[in-house]
Amino acid sequence: MIVDDQPAFRRAARAVVEATAGFVPVGDAASGYEALRYADQVGPDLVLMDVYMPGMDGFEAARRLTEAHPGCVVVLVSLDDLEDVPAVVASCGAVEFVRKQELRPGVLRGLWTAYGPRR
Repeated sequence: MIVDDQPAFRRAARAVVEATAGFVPVGDAASGYEALRYADQVGPDLVLMDVYMPGMDGFEAARRLTEAHPGCVVVLVSLDDLEDVPAVVASCGAVEFVRKQELRPGVLRGLWTAYGPRR
C-alpha cells in the first residue's frame, strides 16, 4: 500500500511496485487517517508511508498501523533526509527510511528480503 498526500508520488510508487517481480499494489491512501481505515480492509504486507502529510504525519500513522497490524512492514519515505534515521524509524514501528528519489524495484526487493514477511 502506498500512502502519500501527493498524487504524483502515489502514481510513481505504484509504478515501482508494479515493476517489482512478485509485488502487487493493494491500493493507496492520501492521508494517515485514510491509510489506517484502508489497512483494516486490505491488510497490506508492506506500506510505503510518506513522512510529511497534513493532519496525521507518517510517524504517527506508522505507529498506529504497526500497533493494529503487527505483521505489516512499514517503510518511511520522504524527499528530505531525516536527522536521526535509526531513532526516528524505531520510534514509530517502521523498519527503514528511503528517500523517494531512491525508490526502485531493487530497493523494494531488498527491503522485503531484509524485513518481510514478519507474520
